[in-house]
Amino acid sequence: MLKDDTIRVASALACRLAASAMLGVMLLGGPVAAAWKPADGPLMTPFAKDVSPTNALPEYPRMQMVRDAWQNLNGLWDYAITAKDAPPPKAYDGQILVPYPIESALSGVMKQVGPEKCLWYHRTFKTPNLDGGKRLLLHFEAVDWDATVTVNGKEVGRHRGGYDPFTLDITPELRKDTNDLVVRVFDPTNKGDQPRGKQVLQPKGIWYTPVTGIWRTVWLEPVPARHIDRLAITPDVSEQAVRIRVMTAGGAKGLRARVTVSAGGKDVGVCTAEPKGDDQLAGLVMVSKPHLWTPDDPFLYDLKVDLLEGATTVDTVTSYVGMRTIKLGKGPQGKTRMLLNGKFVFHMGPLDQGWWPDGLYTAATDEALKYDVEMTRKLGFNMARKHVKVEPQRWYYWCDKLGLLVWQDMPSGNNKSPEGKKQFEAELKELVTDFGNHPSIVMWVVFNEGWGQHDTERYCGLVKGWDPSRLVSNASGWTDKKCGDILDVHSYPKAKGAAPEPTRAAVQGEFGGLGLGVPGHLWKEQHWGYRGTADSEELTRGYEELLRTVWRMKEDLGLSGAVYTQTSDVEVECNGLMTYDRAIVKPDVARVAAVNRGDFSRVPPPPVIETLVPTSEEKPLTWRFTTAKPAADWTKPGFDDSGWQQGPGGFGTKGTPGAVVRTEWKTSDIWLRRAVTLPKGPWHRLRLRIHHDEDADVFVNGVKAATFKNFLSNYENRPMLPEAAKALKPGAKAVIAVHCRQTRGGQFVDVGIVDEVPAKK
Repeated sequence: MLKDDTIRVASALACRLAASAMLGVMLLGGPVAAAWKPADGPLMTPFAKDVSPTNALPEYPRMQMVRDAWQNLNGLWDYAITAKDAPPPKAYDGQILVPYPIESALSGVMKQVGPEKCLWYHRTFKTPNLDGGKRLLLHFEAVDWDATVTVNGKEVGRHRGGYDPFTLDITPELRKDTNDLVVRVFDPTNKGDQPRGKQVLQPKGIWYTPVTGIWRTVWLEPVPARHIDRLAITPDVSEQAVRIRVMTAGGAKGLRARVTVSAGGKDVGVCTAEPKGDDQLAGLVMVSKPHLWTPDDPFLYDLKVDLLEGATTVDTVTSYVGMRTIKLGKGPQGKTRMLLNGKFVFHMGPLDQGWWPDGLYTAATDEALKYDVEMTRKLGFNMARKHVKVEPQRWYYWCDKLGLLVWQDMPSGNNKSPEGKKQFEAELKELVTDFGNHPSIVMWVVFNEGWGQHDTERYCGLVKGWDPSRLVSNASGWTDKKCGDILDVHSYPKAKGAAPEPTRAAVQGEFGGLGLGVPGHLWKEQHWGYRGTADSEELTRGYEELLRTVWRMKEDLGLSGAVYTQTSDVEVECNGLMTYDRAIVKPDVARVAAVNRGDFSRVPPPPVIETLVPTSEEKPLTWRFTTAKPAADWTKPGFDDSGWQQGPGGFGTKGTPGAVVRTEWKTSDIWLRRAVTLPKGPWHRLRLRIHHDEDADVFVNGVKAATFKNFLSNYENRPMLPEAAKALKPGAKAVIAVHCRQTRGGQFVDVGIVDEVPAKK
């Protein structure tokens, strides 16, 4: 584990920087901290109560390269929104709490900037003691998207990229006392071609609120003129060693680095890193009989790097390393598997979007970041797929410390223009470079579902060259280009799985999406899930059913991992195991944790399904149908449908996933009716058996039975409203009526009725 004194240093610094943040508020000359309050957002997390201008993410942001002197610039800044080409504002619109994005409630502003305007930030800071020729570095952990920084009226740097940290040496522009810092930000969101993840200007469905400007910590750090710029740490378990490269600023000539690895306060390995090129040092630290890092035993060695010029220590940083390997190899049944430390470990995790109702891209507190990781582990997961977003370094720190494997997506962009493709490649390289020291990250995912996909084979080669120590997935879902280390398939809600290839492991990159909206914990009243559930018990049972299939595929197909959608609700998407505000865990935690670990001893046997009214899956059944809107009483048994057309089910377009199309339907709407005679009882639990794409309303004997949103990719047994079940009588006649609406993509509808009979114990 990390040394206790490292943690104490970070805690002490947190207290010190809180005072610095208050000083920043005073220097701005604005209102005192007590006047700040969050904007009136739709939903807040329990962590929001701990946010204030003197306590805005006060923790040291970069736990893999820690120095003991720094100053946090989080807190209240001035802000202004201007036309895109406008000069720096002479007056500001108000104050914003950095580092929460301006669209978020925690910023205190909650305004959308838009693609034709710019966002400006301003604050002052005092020049710290720079005796001995020290330099002052200004760090931005992330600014979305195009940031231009000026100090005392002079431009000190420009950076494009919404997810990678950048650093500026601002020493030449400093005044002796107080300095003006201004940041201009331009972010076109989905009107641009840059990587942006799921941000859109008009949020809906799986697309979320824009994030503009500073959204991670901003901080100052005094350093020696010649100092450590970056560390590249690679565990080499086969050699019982840690390979390290120490990148330097100011040149490496005449320098050495003493690298010390320790555990429990005792040194276990020391080496001297020597110059290798103009600006870096390289060394190999031997660690005898290394204690390996795993999710169940996330052991971390402490690392200390002293930069030496002769016998003088000119700079020191502390870090850590987890000793582990991730590679492909032969596992059970001789199938290609992902091997952790040479052993097959099934990767089971959630799709983790990393969004928050009060801070959007930015968690309210470090405890909030930690909570998500802790709850993921409590739910029995050993992995998370970080979905088209890059988190602050501290999220990965908690994954390292608490034992959570990470599949890291590259944030998606449209990549339509040459400039966009160039930017995508640049940000992809920064992602691999900046976050490559975290032992928790075991896979880089280049593309998601064909979004912006191009030059796939080349990118796989690039990423493997940048980081040969990890696995590379060319594309998660849909558009596999048969390169990289991973074959990844998506399907909702059930997993369909895939068999591994001789040189690639197979994973289920997305499945699930069981929806449950919890009143009082919704972003909006209108919400959706890939498949709705009535309550916590039904969600838990549905999850157990899905996981039974996944673990069967692990054995029968040779699946190496699976990703359930998702960690939490996000805006109107209520597929989460937790509510968006993290206030409620929806399913039974113990039962979910058990099946995530492959333990089904507590799961009751699945019910026996008896068909009462068959669908047209196996045999065509005749329906009356029309594509012209009928009279209002069209759902009732006495309605005259003799003028409607007749045709066999199902109805739709060929090629729709999971569809058995027997009658073509291409219009936007279709209305269906079918008269049936129900079998005799007794019945137990009536369910609709349905495959729909997209929205469908189902009625029985004129009574609403269910409303289904979005689509299913195969037939599912879904709940029927109690009043509809009461409208059906054993041995009697009944009318099933269906209205299906279609807006894009494939389309299909077919419906039947089944009875769930509890299985005998």
